[in-house]
Amino acid sequence: MKDLSVFSGNANRQLAGEICKYLRIPLGDADVFQFSNENIFVKINENVRGNDVFVIQPFSAPVNRSIMELLIIVDALKRASAAQVTAVIPYYAYGRTDKKDQPRVPITARLIADCITVAGADRVVSMDMHAGQIQGFFNIPVDELTAQIIQAHYFAQKNLQNLTVVSADEGFAKKARKLADRLHAPLAIVEKRRLGNDGVTEAMGIIGNVDGCDALIVDDEIDTAGSLTQAVRVVHERGARTIYCCATHGVFSGPAIERLSKSPITEIVVTDSIPLAEHKRLPNMTVLSVAELLAGAISRIHDGRSVSELFW
Repeated sequence: MKDLSVFSGNANRQLAGEICKYLRIPLGDADVFQFSNENIFVKINENVRGNDVFVIQPFSAPVNRSIMELLIIVDALKRASAAQVTAVIPYYAYGRTDKKDQPRVPITARLIADCITVAGADRVVSMDMHAGQIQGFFNIPVDELTAQIIQAHYFAQKNLQNLTVVSADEGFAKKARKLADRLHAPLAIVEKRRLGNDGVTEAMGIIGNVDGCDALIVDDEIDTAGSLTQAVRVVHERGARTIYCCATHGVFSGPAIERLSKSPITEIVVTDSIPLAEHKRLPNMTVLSVAELLAGAISRIHDGRSVSELFW
């Protein structure tokens, strides 16, 4: 097998370091920084000729800088004669722009996929993408992992006796059903509608029963927390005993923290796919690590084994 190397941009170096601990290899040495004119510079400081290289880089804030860092790192590695470069993108931003749902709007998720491919990536690993069709935007192999195994294990240990899993909206219902099955719990679905392009949503009602239940509201990400807090309001009004919220990606942009702090939520559970700044941490917030999951995927890809083994 080719030698294994792991590099990282600046988006989540802590996660990259944790992944390398599981793989028992050092994080690759590279300079990745931005000049005063906002141009990004990358220099690979070790030999990668013929290596199987993985680049850890979620598209977290600042999003556009994170994307450009990944593209430039991939280009640098290909020009340094790496045998194969895999872009490991725990959080894929622009996932909501996966279709033309209005006149004269772009499909930015496809544009980003094209850029990654043109930069020279041979494979992509991501996790809980906002839309399943994003995989089809790539002409290279894509492995989409899910944090549901980690989430299900965490909530199973709580031994909640009257648990109901609640999908934050109709679009996430299929994935929420899978989590409900893992937890042997019934499923309820919040009905909502999105108002305009500014992220405002309105929860209309709920399909299913949460009266007297421990409700677990799930979604792929928490951005401004508008959808989530609307779902919490509806579930609370319908008589839920306690309310837990769970998502893979904790973006927490804009008014998210203020909204969540005022909402009757027992616990908010996210993963470290995106680094969580100290000023965004609430007392009722728990962060689960996806480092072992990503390390397992990297190891299996490098060895030519099945990635789906991780979810059996």
